[in-house]
Amino acid sequence: ESPTNLSAFSYLKKNTFTQHTPIFIKQANTLLLLCVAGTVSFAQSGTIRGIVIDDELGEAVIGANVATVDTVAFTGTVTDLDGAFTLNLDPGIHAIKISYIGYDPLIIDEVEVRDGKVTLLENLRLKEASQELVEVVVKAKSLRNTETALMTLKKKSPAMLDGISSAKFRVTGDATAVEAAKRITGVSIIGGKYVYVRGLGDRYSKTTLNGVDIPGLDPDRNTIQLDIFPTNLINNMVVSKNFTVDLPADFTGGLMNIETKDFPEERLLQISVGTEYNPNMHFKSDFPTYEGGNTDFLAFDDGTRGLPDAARQPQIPNPIEPGFTDQEVNDFVKSFSRTLNVDRVTSVLDFSFGLTYGDQFNLKKRDSNIPSDKDPTLGVIFSLSYKSDYNYYTQAINSEWQRVPDPDSFQLRVATEQTGVLGERSFLLGGLAGLAYKAKLFKIRLTAMRLQNGISRAAEFNIFDNAAAAGQSGFRAFSDNLEYNQRSLTNVMLNGTHVTEESGWKIDWRISPTISTSDDPDIRKTAFTIADDDETLTFNPGAGGNPIRLWRFLDEINVVGKIDVVKDFRLFQENANLKFGLSHVYKQRDYEILEYNLQFFSRQPNWPEPDPSLVLVDENIFPDGPIFMQSGNQTPNSNAYNSNVQNTGAYVSTEVAPLYWLRAILGVRAENYVQRHTGRDQIFAQGNTEQGRNLDNEKVLDALDFFPSVNLIFSLNDRNNIRASYSRTIARPSFKELSFAQILDPVSNRIFNGSLFPFVSQEGEVIWDGNLTETRINNFDLRWELFLPRGQIFSVSAFYKQFNDPIELVRIALAPTGAEFQPRNVGDGQLYGLELEFRKDLDFISPAFSYFNVSANVTLVQSQIDMAVTEFNARKTFERTGEEIDDRRQMAGQAPYVINAGLSYSNPNIGLDAGLFYNVKGRTLDIVGNGLYPDVFVIPFNSLNFSFIKKFGKEDRASIDFRVSNILNDRVESVFESFNADDQFFTSVNPGVGFSLGFSYRIF
Repeated sequence: ESPTNLSAFSYLKKNTFTQHTPIFIKQANTLLLLCVAGTVSFAQSGTIRGIVIDDELGEAVIGANVATVDTVAFTGTVTDLDGAFTLNLDPGIHAIKISYIGYDPLIIDEVEVRDGKVTLLENLRLKEASQELVEVVVKAKSLRNTETALMTLKKKSPAMLDGISSAKFRVTGDATAVEAAKRITGVSIIGGKYVYVRGLGDRYSKTTLNGVDIPGLDPDRNTIQLDIFPTNLINNMVVSKNFTVDLPADFTGGLMNIETKDFPEERLLQISVGTEYNPNMHFKSDFPTYEGGNTDFLAFDDGTRGLPDAARQPQIPNPIEPGFTDQEVNDFVKSFSRTLNVDRVTSVLDFSFGLTYGDQFNLKKRDSNIPSDKDPTLGVIFSLSYKSDYNYYTQAINSEWQRVPDPDSFQLRVATEQTGVLGERSFLLGGLAGLAYKAKLFKIRLTAMRLQNGISRAAEFNIFDNAAAAGQSGFRAFSDNLEYNQRSLTNVMLNGTHVTEESGWKIDWRISPTISTSDDPDIRKTAFTIADDDETLTFNPGAGGNPIRLWRFLDEINVVGKIDVVKDFRLFQENANLKFGLSHVYKQRDYEILEYNLQFFSRQPNWPEPDPSLVLVDENIFPDGPIFMQSGNQTPNSNAYNSNVQNTGAYVSTEVAPLYWLRAILGVRAENYVQRHTGRDQIFAQGNTEQGRNLDNEKVLDALDFFPSVNLIFSLNDRNNIRASYSRTIARPSFKELSFAQILDPVSNRIFNGSLFPFVSQEGEVIWDGNLTETRINNFDLRWELFLPRGQIFSVSAFYKQFNDPIELVRIALAPTGAEFQPRNVGDGQLYGLELEFRKDLDFISPAFSYFNVSANVTLVQSQIDMAVTEFNARKTFERTGEEIDDRRQMAGQAPYVINAGLSYSNPNIGLDAGLFYNVKGRTLDIVGNGLYPDVFVIPFNSLNFSFIKKFGKEDRASIDFRVSNILNDRVESVFESFNADDQFFTSVNPGVGFSLGFSYRIF
């Protein structure tokens, strides 16, 4: 009773159905199997491929019979563990029959097979048979590229899911993952690259690739940079809105998983090129930049910005230290790049290029032209992408504003202000390659990815420091800032999937090492201070400062191993399963900051104008002039650390249906998380070992946490679900946050302080004890889902989250300059949310609107934090007249609302897709104030974008897309907010309106 070609899932369905299946049906299927196995055919020149899924569960049907209806030239095969099949047939029109015990047979008429081409049949769904077998007949032309499989997954998934599939990509023409992600409910794209879910910030959102946690190009983020993934290589993108125990526990808002293809549906070689014009950015003759290396266009420095070898000596050559000759001092200064000034060039258009290849090959073990379920298959994918971008901000603002002591004075007072121009040149080079080998009941795939990103920045600022403000010295200065950041990521993933024939077991294992780097070589800041006479220029350490050079180095290793095991069985006369697994994550980071300052031995030269190009001319360098280089580094270095993490996870869960209309998914996950740190504070580095702190691979986090998850799904009918869930998740500090590092942003002149620094007031009150802990979150979700034909949906969700010890970036109260910040645990928090989504075709208005679709999702959130006593008291100290400060406030990073809306037109018959899409996040608390300095809020950015994609040519191989971004010409801004005061800028830039044009051509 258990044919060898049955999967565990299919075998269960067969046994369930056997008791009322007529014997002739069993005999017919057995005969068909024998016919398929013994069929021999002549060479074929066309291919049909497809995937067969269960209509109810959305799972692959393994071992289904796929055969031609043509009895003269009968050809057949059997689906594999992915439900996939391949048929090689003569060119012409064919009818295909798909059958399996326990299902109504499906016949697809009018399938066109073309010479040397692949005909792809999607949406092949088998329905459970009734007492009498009924044949379902459809026409191939009606099998549109819809998202019905994803909708079934969404309907039957244990978690609350939203997502987008590869079928949708082909309709919309989205070229990259970041463009496609904008269409997913509750998703916001930040910085054009990163995903935030439900308005929660990066700390509570997470992105994985192929189910594996990998760092992105920014190792301090939970989310991967999405604009480097071409949609041609993506199978689907799915966002889990609530936690299930088979997922990592360190997300709260949502987890997006990007699943790359392992077996391309058809042979593909595609080339794409694109460009963008922004009137604010391009063809500007005064674009600020500076001379870099010859390989900047390849996204890495060629050594031009490298640190001289002698700079790492315990004592560097200088005239103050004995033992160095004048020539050694001179040579050492000249070993550094002498470029300190901003140049002006003409900016050109942005440019992008992409190359994608994919195919699959049947590896026959015998002399036959007929694919068989016994033949292994090899899948190949490859992608290469390149991007070059110019960003030019002519009115860049970075400023600090304070409250004044007088409670009757409401308007804010400027403390420091930087205004000027900023230019960025960014280059991104990315490659992804994969091999997959699949036999009947197992699959192995190997994927490798390499990303390289280089960003060169140049800025000219006018600096004003207000002597009337608290803690300010009072000066004016001109500053040239030069900066370069190069980041790389190399990831390899080896994945295996195994299905047993009869016993109902499925095993999936994954191993994924990642090596990432992020280096800032030779950051240069040269600030001329203007004297009170408005004529004399000088370098003043008490004002604009001496010229400074910084090198920052970050290397990180991330290794993930995991195994998941599923056992299918029957309980309460319904399908059930038991799932369990193990995982281990190892991370190690080395970080170092090195600083060097220009000093003047006896005097400063006369500076007739603030021109940094005159600073390091030969006549100014010691011994001909006064300039020499001095190290700002301590031994040991307080701005260097090594940290590592060992995170071992294990989980068990079960999915049962005690009633036919109720499914329950119950589970618990355990994670043993240990983080160690090697580093020291400045006091210890200066030699005070008694009062200073030094950690040598010591534990800074050590916790065994259990994360329960309960999901209940009430199926009111075939289209309606009600979901209820509870889960517990966690948010952990990053390596940088749990350190003694002090990181200067040379553009804004703001300093990030690691959390290990304690702060005590002059009165001896402990404001911060230096112990940063995890944030533990309790999550409650409720959702009603209505699934309609053709991927239409309507859903309403409510959620509540309780945060214990949330981590927020706060302004340091004991730093009156206002430029220093630190991550700290603040008071407990909670939020309430409501989420509404609908996607509706407009054919109900008129048949003329049958290709129009309107979609929208709205997330409304009310959040609050119970302030710590120190924060509340600091706010009360600067309370304004008429103001009543409560001990609660909005949670930092949580938007009060997120709106995504779109009107789209999609007509596959003429290959046209167009749409107008809008996104906005509500006013969001970004940095928590300290009384003297008010809170900083991010202003809503109204993003309105238009896209137009037209396919044309033979077989729609060519396509052209035109897009307009930021149609409303909105600015990206954050402001200081205080009671009855006008908002004042914290940061402000204008990204302008962008017009992009792209062309792609599929060679085959």
